[in-house]
Amino acid sequence: MAVIDELLRSESNGNISFGNHELAAKAKLEDYEHSGDVYKVKTFHEMTKLEKNGLFLYESVPGTSVHDFCENENGISFTVEGSQDAQITIGAADDSEYEVIVAGESAGVMKTNLSGKLSISVEFEGSGEVDVKIIKK
Repeated sequence: MAVIDELLRSESNGNISFGNHELAAKAKLEDYEHSGDVYKVKTFHEMTKLEKNGLFLYESVPGTSVHDFCENENGISFTVEGSQDAQITIGAADDSEYEVIVAGESAGVMKTNLSGKLSISVEFEGSGEVDVKIIKK
């Protein structure tokens, strides 16, 4: 997959793609409207962060490119690409349980904290991209 040159874009399937882990300098895009929501993305090789309607939704260290990000009542799914293994924090429902599946393998059931944040690690192992599914229990 390729990086997202426009930093944030709407896909034909209703999902969004965002981030560019190859940028040497910080870049951001604010007030991007998609399906009635307003998004803001900041990205570069060290970090990628996404906000939806002013609330935290995604952050990775180092930076990543995220394809087909889908958020609904059942959870969140996306394909993530990076040049290094990444620590990803997702904004989800407060005090809830989720099954986390990374690269087709269950990482187990994890519980969000009171702020609704869930942290996962993604190892790219030279593949460059990994599918992630976070399913609400």
